[in-house]
Amino acid sequence: MRLGTGLFTAQRGPDDDRESSARYEELLALTREIEAAGLDSAWVSEHHFEDDEYLSGTFPALGAMAAATDDIEIGPCVALGPLYDPIHLAEDAATVDLLSSDRLTLGLAIGSNPREFDVFGVPRDERADRLEDLIPFLRAAWSDGPIEYESAFHDVPADVSITPTPVDGSVPIVLGGAAKPAVRRAARVADGWCAPSSLSLEGVRKRVEDIRAVRDRENHEGEFSIYVLKHGWVGDSREAAWETMREGYFSIQRRYAEIFSGETVEELEPERKRELKSQAIFGTPSDVSEQLREYRDAIGDDVHVILRTYYPGLETDEMVDCVHRLGDDVTPTL
Repeated sequence: MRLGTGLFTAQRGPDDDRESSARYEELLALTREIEAAGLDSAWVSEHHFEDDEYLSGTFPALGAMAAATDDIEIGPCVALGPLYDPIHLAEDAATVDLLSSDRLTLGLAIGSNPREFDVFGVPRDERADRLEDLIPFLRAAWSDGPIEYESAFHDVPADVSITPTPVDGSVPIVLGGAAKPAVRRAARVADGWCAPSSLSLEGVRKRVEDIRAVRDRENHEGEFSIYVLKHGWVGDSREAAWETMREGYFSIQRRYAEIFSGETVEELEPERKRELKSQAIFGTPSDVSEQLREYRDAIGDDVHVILRTYYPGLETDEMVDCVHRLGDDVTPTL
């Protein structure tokens, strides 16, 4: 079982009057601490045009994280695939992979926010098809010589060669999403799937079972990785851990409700707050270890959990302490 954390968004938290540059310095400081703590991975997340300055420069941030570390896996969880020019995405991902010495995993999803699609000029009803078209384009772009792929959405000559190429000739592509079409898309065309934080353990298990059935039925070979995204915290007690993460967690979820709907959400409903609490993994190191082992037992030893511990509004020292508790007290039990 592998364990990573993030997701870095560089958002301006409540009452945060720091310069924007300070939040990016914090992002890199926490990335270095993740590696120092012995965790396996560090991740960013992407959105655009948000008042709280949610991270939009995914690949510049990943390039800086690559330069700040030596060993850990890095990547977006997730980048909004349909919004990208495919040539730029192929170039940027390959560049980060080279800077990191083959440590990039490219997480992609179809996106949702209506405003993002409107501003980028991408029809929202094409997002799933565009994502599915993007994956063979990227793989062709990373191959030697001409891409020899005709995209259904981008007019790129098939005889063009795109550089640079990744260290091993490709970058692992992981797709997110919980709906059956999204999960089966990952099984058919990607190198992995990331379960969103809203899914229960049983929901994840059923989808992994479906993925394995699809890959067996269609004779897909090669490695396929399972990532599980959860929100959480490690504290002195279950109550203390929840008290620390609660406001930042609810603030992020309120912003996501706005991003996904395109409408203002002043406050989460009490029932939604109870649901979110039930989905999180938090408590003492022993509590967190026990909950994480449930995923290992249900899915297998190769599951990679991304336990999100970055909450805008918390002090940097608090997040550093949580990262080291994960590394020192939780990871050895897994």
